[in-house]
Amino acid sequence: MIKDVLRYSKVIAIVGLSPNPTKDSNMVARYLKYNGYKIIPIYPDKDCILDSKVYRNIGDAFMENDIDIVVVFRKNKAVLDVAKEIIKNIKYAKNLKALWLQIGIINDEARDLAKLHNIYFVQDKCIKIEHQLLFD
Repeated sequence: MIKDVLRYSKVIAIVGLSPNPTKDSNMVARYLKYNGYKIIPIYPDKDCILDSKVYRNIGDAFMENDIDIVVVFRKNKAVLDVAKEIIKNIKYAKNLKALWLQIGIINDEARDLAKLHNIYFVQDKCIKIEHQLLFD
């Protein structure tokens, strides 16, 4: 399923995409962008990251973009709020294929909520590493 999600996705929103090029979120986003994905940064206080318009929250990003995957680089406790925001804006999320939590991020409540709404859920896996294993 991960292979299909990555193969058939084009737009990836990254919640917590840091503007700092030494941070994991930025390195992952650069890799994904280099490999042809459109990146939608979700970050609280920048206007542009990696030459892409930054959104303050996932709801605003969904209203202007057909997002395929939401990747989360936030602490475990923040993930449920991200999942709730996705569900609140589900009518705009017509292309959403997956909610993806990076390595070390686990939230079973968010998993249950995503599955309840038929959203494929990945946790504690790096999207960059999975992409490299499958396509490099």
